Amino acid sequence: MDQAFIDDIFKISNHRTFRAAALEVFHYQAKHTPVYRDYLAALGVDPSRIKKPEEIPFLPIELFKSHTVIVEGKNAEVIFESSSTTGTTPSMHHVADASLYRRSFTLGFQQFYGDPEQYCILALLPSYLERKGSSLVHMMDHLMKQSGHPESGFYLDNLEELASILKKRNEDRQPTLLVGVSFALLDLAEQYPMKLEDYIIVMETGGMKGHRKELIRSELHQQLKEAFGLQTIHSEYGMTELLSQAYSDGEGLFHCPPWMRVLIRDPNDPLSMLSGGQTGGINIIDLANIHSCSFIATGDLGKVYEDDSFEVLGRFGHSDIRGCNLLVP
Repeated sequence: MDQAFIDDIFKISNHRTFRAAALEVFHYQAKHTPVYRDYLAALGVDPSRIKKPEEIPFLPIELFKSHTVIVEGKNAEVIFESSSTTGTTPSMHHVADASLYRRSFTLGFQQFYGDPEQYCILALLPSYLERKGSSLVHMMDHLMKQSGHPESGFYLDNLEELASILKKRNEDRQPTLLVGVSFALLDLAEQYPMKLEDYIIVMETGGMKGHRKELIRSELHQQLKEAFGLQTIHSEYGMTELLSQAYSDGEGLFHCPPWMRVLIRDPNDPLSMLSGGQTGGINIIDLANIHSCSFIATGDLGKVYEDDSFEVLGRFGHSDIRGCNLLVP
């Protein structure tokens, strides 16, 4: 895929151009991404017969645990690795061009929040910092460097220092973004509750497993809102296997950048899509993922609304991600 086409992906501005680009990317990856090509063959799908995005088969995300998903002829510049609990296999995303990832998350951030230079960016990501190959840490590190604020940085277990910095931001009225894994934000909320001014954004990235009792997003947000005196809690939705992120500025409703879309699949028929408002499996088209696979069937449950916003409602069990057994040895 030539550079001009890649550049055009980030200029998509409407559904028509997105759909045309999605079909072109599909036909390219169906031919040049071996794992995806084999998966389509195992399904008996003839790529030439796919005429609209809703007909595209999505690659089960579990295959990133057992296969190298990358366009043939490309080598990984960086390998991102998902978190995993003891005894489970992490996903590995072999990224051929790390600058493409940086371009995607930077443009996405700018669309929703403006230039990083406006913010003091604070990250509370202990579970991510304690392992190698985190795409979220890579993203936050780059955004902090763009921020340029002297107190932008990662805060592992030093909650007292972080609380002190938040108090300073309350006083100097510096726009601030605090991005944190859910359990660590709750630790901060319980140990250092404080009224934060409305120019301080608190954004959760999920992540409770193995650290605290699981909470639904509305319960998590309510506890954080009460502790910090905020009207809304923001959220980030991303994953190791993607190069783009969706964001929510409250109420758990996420919005995608123009080169990313969410569709909902029938839980009982992974090749069938559901209409708006119905609950099913979340499928993601991420056109920035040009050198890997842009069509991912995730392990999340959710629904999409008429304005293209979407909600995440939970997760499938491992056995419920249908289709991955076609290629898993």
